[in-house]
Amino acid sequence: MACDFGRLVSVCIFILLSHLRTSIVSSKPRVPCYFIFGDSWVDNGNNNKLKTKCKVNYPPYGIDFPEGDTGRFSNGRTSADIIGQLLGFNKFIPSYATARNKDFKRGVNYGSGCAGIRKESGRHLGDRIFMNRQLRHHKSIVSKLTQSKKNRSLLKRCVYIVNIGSNDYLNNFFLHDIYNTSNKYTKDQYAKVLVRQFSKQLRTLYRLGGRKIVVFGLAEMGCTPALMYKFGTNGKPCVESINNAVRLFNDRLTSLVDELNKKNSDARFTFINLASILSPLGDVPLLTAPCCRIRKDWQCVPSSAPCPLRNLSIFFDGIHQTEICNILVARRSYNASSRTDAYPYDIRHLAEL
Repeated sequence: MACDFGRLVSVCIFILLSHLRTSIVSSKPRVPCYFIFGDSWVDNGNNNKLKTKCKVNYPPYGIDFPEGDTGRFSNGRTSADIIGQLLGFNKFIPSYATARNKDFKRGVNYGSGCAGIRKESGRHLGDRIFMNRQLRHHKSIVSKLTQSKKNRSLLKRCVYIVNIGSNDYLNNFFLHDIYNTSNKYTKDQYAKVLVRQFSKQLRTLYRLGGRKIVVFGLAEMGCTPALMYKFGTNGKPCVESINNAVRLFNDRLTSLVDELNKKNSDARFTFINLASILSPLGDVPLLTAPCCRIRKDWQCVPSSAPCPLRNLSIFFDGIHQTEICNILVARRSYNASSRTDAYPYDIRHLAEL
């Protein structure tokens, strides 16, 4: 794939400078707690002990993470980790699988690789903690926290991020040989059904005390190495049919955020546009070869040696981004550099409300 290497290097230098700034943490977090919901974008080890093919608690994953291969689907930190640092937390939010009572007040990460908005998404890979199940886990944590009266108002001041939906396409709608979803719905119908269910889940999170809720849109999955190889690009930079389907889902999220804020006067839902954030070079295509040697399922071959210049790679495996891309996502989610990055406000402004 052709690439304007000069422009790519410029962008990477910008991201590297951003990377240096993420290490600066304030003495006090900007919000009292931080809760994380989602899929492999945010999973920090919840899948490690599940019976599933969808777990990465082995090298080379975590090669650039201080604690090694913890189950994060990257070479280093996830975007959720970095957002936590930008919010001022000096320790990473623990996974639900490892969190203890003393951790609950600071926040919990419920994210699970291969999980979806829909229960059946990703089931062919084994167990995963789908969104409704993550909400049930959160309900149990909230019930423990609210036994103390002073914690009841605390939950309304926390930041909640929700980054889920990719597997409802990747491991459901576009997996025609296993799921019949694409026979039941057109792309537009599916986006409508998916957003309707997602809306119910976000309302549940609100009822459990969440007010500052960050809703991430989906990245353009048609640009991942795995789907480009599987479906072919027909001479285009990415698989347009997949990106068009994802766009139908994303386009409904801004309206959903408006609706949720209008119906709940104390709610502060906001939308983060991943598709916009991950297009820093406009029409200039990036180097999309996976950094690690990959298996048939597009995860890294265990204990294989990854590429040495990981800060110049977009994808660590066939689907998931390198830490350098996660830094870009986190920083522009936290402090939007374009009007299209966040709506109606970025995470920094949300935390201040």
